Amino acid sequence: MKMPSFSLRSTATHDVNLADASRRNAVFFFYPETGKPGALIPDGWNDIPGARGCTPQSCAFRDHYQEFKKLGFEIYGVSTQNLDEQIEFAERNNLPYQLLNDSDFRLTKALRLPTFEFESKTFVKRLALVVKRGRIERVFYPIFPPDKNAEFVLEYLRAKQVPS
Repeated sequence: MKMPSFSLRSTATHDVNLADASRRNAVFFFYPETGKPGALIPDGWNDIPGARGCTPQSCAFRDHYQEFKKLGFEIYGVSTQNLDEQIEFAERNNLPYQLLNDSDFRLTKALRLPTFEFESKTFVKRLALVVKRGRIERVFYPIFPPDKNAEFVLEYLRAKQVPS
């Protein structure tokens, strides 16, 4: 399946065209929602399989970012969380890659990604896509534990010996 040819807003406050971004090698990892400073985790959130762990997942991609770059891959995090919260999260955690905003579920719907409902709100489930030359080559789903997602993807890329 090809990546769609439309743009999403990024934490770098510009639009990223998905088709253009994925013409190069890219990993798109999806997560439900990160925590917000001073906000309590809602009752029941931790009981939902795959809901917890967005910060460890994102920080693992941060910590392995240079390894992905050496393999010729760009990293993008994607969620349906609002852009201001994504920007704050990216700055607070010193993320070297962009987070993309899918708050209108355009990408989620185009790729028919799995979602879940919580407190009358829809969230994308945690997964990762390896995209090479605009085509989705591998889907990682489900992902557990979240903090190992980056390592799982790196293991796959190294085994494939994907050229940059």
